[in-house]
Amino acid sequence: MVARRQGGFTLIELLVVIAIMAILVALLLPAVQQAREAARRSVCKNNMMQIAIALHNYDMAHECLPPGCVNPEGPISNQPVGYHHSWLNSLLPHLDETNLYQRINFDVSIYAPDNAEVRQYVVSSLLCPSDAGPALTSANQEGGVAALSSYAGVHHPLEHVIDSDNRGVLFLNSSISNEQIEDGTSYTVFAGEQLRSSEDLGWASGTRATLRNGGAPINLTGRQPPRGEEGTVVFDVEGGNEALDPEMRVGGFSSPHAGGAQFAIGDGSVRFLSENIEPEIYHSLLDRSDGKLIGEF
Repeated sequence: MVARRQGGFTLIELLVVIAIMAILVALLLPAVQQAREAARRSVCKNNMMQIAIALHNYDMAHECLPPGCVNPEGPISNQPVGYHHSWLNSLLPHLDETNLYQRINFDVSIYAPDNAEVRQYVVSSLLCPSDAGPALTSANQEGGVAALSSYAGVHHPLEHVIDSDNRGVLFLNSSISNEQIEDGTSYTVFAGEQLRSSEDLGWASGTRATLRNGGAPINLTGRQPPRGEEGTVVFDVEGGNEALDPEMRVGGFSSPHAGGAQFAIGDGSVRFLSENIEPEIYHSLLDRSDGKLIGEF
């Protein structure tokens, strides 16, 4: 009697099948990652849109934009010393965060113990889901733990200290009305993305944690920066060396998105600006009244 031969895969056939599956997974994985990033970027854009709408609602209620930072005098250093209430504090009721707004004690500094609970509160709509950075500052940081923001207002077109003479729309004790945006709201950036850093003082602080400028190219972090003599990083600085002091330097806009960052324009739209945008156009967009014609961007 002849024995039947049992069917099955040979070792070579099994290895070929495994190899084919590995190739398919390798081809599919980048597409899945791209789809996830597209979804995260969409959430980020929606967050920026909410900020743009909130700024418009604040303007309609008060006939001006909120102050970028409130403090008796300037310039503002990146230290937890001063009154330092940020523009986001004023914007909270228009971001559907009325309860949080009502817990802020505006009679004292934002760093006062009375405001500790508020500073530690993580506002999800202020976080870009693509940013893998921390949502809170370090527990060992001077001034205590604070929740961070992925979005910052424009205080100046160049690297400069935060002060009352800045040419953005959100700066020290500012109250910019539409009439003062001479270039037109469609050609003026109100806010943009920033990478979260544990060294910042949180969304409630009107320092570099919530204000940025165009002194450095978009997404300078993570790519080769322009360099000058002796390998020093080149920034477009206004105000002399004081603006580059570690405690006074503000920094530019950056995002975790490849190729550029998202910005809230004064007309209420959100635009993705390329990291390769011409510096002259970029600086003009961050300046509320430079009078330059920039056309399409």
